[in-house]
Amino acid sequence: MSVGVEAAIWPTWLPDGVRLYLNYIRGERTLRDIALSEGCHASTILRKVRALEHRRDDPLIDEALWSFEELPPLEVNRVSIATQKDDIRMSAPIRLASKVAPCEAVIAREARRILRRLSESGAVLAVANDMDKAAVMKGEVRIGVVDRNIAQAFALKDWIAAKSTGRVGVYLITAAGRAALKRLLADEKPTDSEDGDTAPFANQHRTWGERSISDKTGPSGRMRYNLSESPLTALGRRTDKDGKPFLDRSLIAAGERLREDFEMAQMGPRVAQNWDRFLAASDRSSVQSGGGESGRSSLARGRIAAALRDLGPGLGDVALRCCCFLEGLEVTEKRMGWSARSGKIVLRIALIRLKRHYDEVYQGKSPLIG
Repeated sequence: MSVGVEAAIWPTWLPDGVRLYLNYIRGERTLRDIALSEGCHASTILRKVRALEHRRDDPLIDEALWSFEELPPLEVNRVSIATQKDDIRMSAPIRLASKVAPCEAVIAREARRILRRLSESGAVLAVANDMDKAAVMKGEVRIGVVDRNIAQAFALKDWIAAKSTGRVGVYLITAAGRAALKRLLADEKPTDSEDGDTAPFANQHRTWGERSISDKTGPSGRMRYNLSESPLTALGRRTDKDGKPFLDRSLIAAGERLREDFEMAQMGPRVAQNWDRFLAASDRSSVQSGGGESGRSSLARGRIAAALRDLGPGLGDVALRCCCFLEGLEVTEKRMGWSARSGKIVLRIALIRLKRHYDEVYQGKSPLIG
């Protein structure tokens, strides 16, 4: 079977892992044949097949895969076409498969509605064994209803995951589901960013917020920025067992202050040729020791050096990596050789020490940049 024929059999919205699994489990193609067409090793395909086989403990995934396995290959293609045309004159096997083969447009439309509801705090998707509908519940209140075949498509796409199974299964939205919702909403309504960027895959990693900015004369306006850019903002949205933020605003402000000095000191890696010395005379750059671009950079380097000396080894490393280089906590833990989930505790201790340093140096005031 050629790759072109295979692409016409399954619905286009099926993930690649599910498509490879169905081709293998139905006995139509061998592992080596699939690996040859995909350009990878047979062990890679076998690993994907086993991973999806473990996911069949989820009733929604098992139902969807079972329906696809029972249909002849050409019937699967007819099911997808009939569903897109909303044809009500279907044979019995096609009507059975239409419950798991909605068209991509229907899935996207329902995802905007249901995933948005599941993103609310405390919302879950309840699926009963003998019901054709699934309900979005928030406490004891039903806030949405979706067809079972759409819920099965969500599970196959890994947009929802089972929290508990039984007579009534409970599902939660996953990180992939939240990212997919951002992409779908970006396609529906372009973003109003200054650069006009409307790429949905870029917007799924952005969480826009606003903060006030000020200069020497006082508040000068508000600035729109990406909350997901820094690991500090992600930790700032987390709460502990008492419901208090894991990082309060003063600690986040201390980390952002260190990052501002880092950017001003131009200590980051350069990705292009540095033309500063060619565009300015050498005597001018050497004379400006207390002002100008050269002076501000040297002063910023001095502030960073003083802060890192106060933090010391370990705490200074995690502050520099997370606040300045914007490394994730998992990456920092691996590079520092720490145990998993210990980085956030060390980072909070480092930010407490950093805030104390700024309070002692600037007497609790927020120093002006430059």
